[in-house]
Amino acid sequence: MSVWDELTGQQEAIDLFRAAASDAAPAAIALTPTTAPAPTRTPHAGAMTHSWLITGPPGSGRSNLAYAFASALLCRFGGCGVCADCRQVAARTHPDLAVLTTDRVIISIEEVRSLVTSSQFSPSVSRYRVMVIEDADRMVERTSNVLLKALEEPPERTVWILCAPSEADLLPTIRSRVRSVRLRVPSAGDVARLLERRDGVDPETAERAAREAQSHIGMAHRLATNEDARARRDETLDIALGIRSVPDAVQAAARLLELAKDDADAITEERDAEERESTLRTLGVESGQAVPSGLRSQVKALEDDQKRRSTRSLRDGIDRILVDLLSLYRDVLLLQLGSQLELINLAIEARLVALADDMDAAQTLAIMDAIAAARLRISRNVTPALALEAMLITAQSPQRKAPL
Repeated sequence: MSVWDELTGQQEAIDLFRAAASDAAPAAIALTPTTAPAPTRTPHAGAMTHSWLITGPPGSGRSNLAYAFASALLCRFGGCGVCADCRQVAARTHPDLAVLTTDRVIISIEEVRSLVTSSQFSPSVSRYRVMVIEDADRMVERTSNVLLKALEEPPERTVWILCAPSEADLLPTIRSRVRSVRLRVPSAGDVARLLERRDGVDPETAERAAREAQSHIGMAHRLATNEDARARRDETLDIALGIRSVPDAVQAAARLLELAKDDADAITEERDAEERESTLRTLGVESGQAVPSGLRSQVKALEDDQKRRSTRSLRDGIDRILVDLLSLYRDVLLLQLGSQLELINLAIEARLVALADDMDAAQTLAIMDAIAAARLRISRNVTPALALEAMLITAQSPQRKAPL
């Protein structure tokens, strides 16, 4: 099974990258000192270049495609998926692969400088040295300018792959030096088939997870394989449907924060434990043994990184809840307008119909506007509890208020 088989819904982009990787093979051979220069070739749609930008909405598979392309460049068989090179890329341990990703709000200038320095090294075992930045949109202007210099004068066999939600998230000077590949949102059917093929999920569960995740591949995988994640999502919708008064809204906001924290903890705790164990093992500290004073600063740095990641994970968890609430009121609005589009939350269709009868479309739109405003406020560091309370108070429209 090749590295391309685990991608879905992006056939045009896959074809382009496969062609580029194939195009890269003779070019790499031509770079060896003992080989005569390759004949000049006219650039084509799949021509290889030294820097790429993959853009697309969350869950479209940007990073998955980036690593598939990296495997195709580093694997002698073009991305077979089973050789040592492909396994090392999958584990992010390949000697010719460098990765920059972050769980923080921004990528620091020191991180980019370090990556730019390592990009100057020649490949050690493969044809290319591949540099992947998963969250290129999290670079501020002065950090982007450090990267810009590397993109302007790249070494012959270094390939940059940047990932971001859209081209507009990067400086124009960066955009002008990369080849941009735009991804689309895969269909729910494509995502469901991927879950069945890759994760062994039964068709009914896969279809529901893909639909409720709104084709977000990572979230669909989590909903399909994690019963607790499904239960938390169901409770989120149940809470919103039960709001009848201002006290209800305040209590609902507190409970939604608890759900977001539980979700964030579930994602980070296991990873934190594995990272700590791996770090201690690397430092030569046995499990259960006290950390020597000379090594405590390194362990402390790891713990600080994990705390920052936990904060980011909580914010992401809150945003996932707000996206689920948007899907709820989107369904209500479709019912009110008599649209024939498929509902996202089919499992609670009867309750959605009842809610649609209790409100008019203008009130539903007002609630959706309040949810969008809450997302914006939280992104600007407004206290999440206050933002959620203000949003949920809006959700108790006049027809839904309890009688005095």
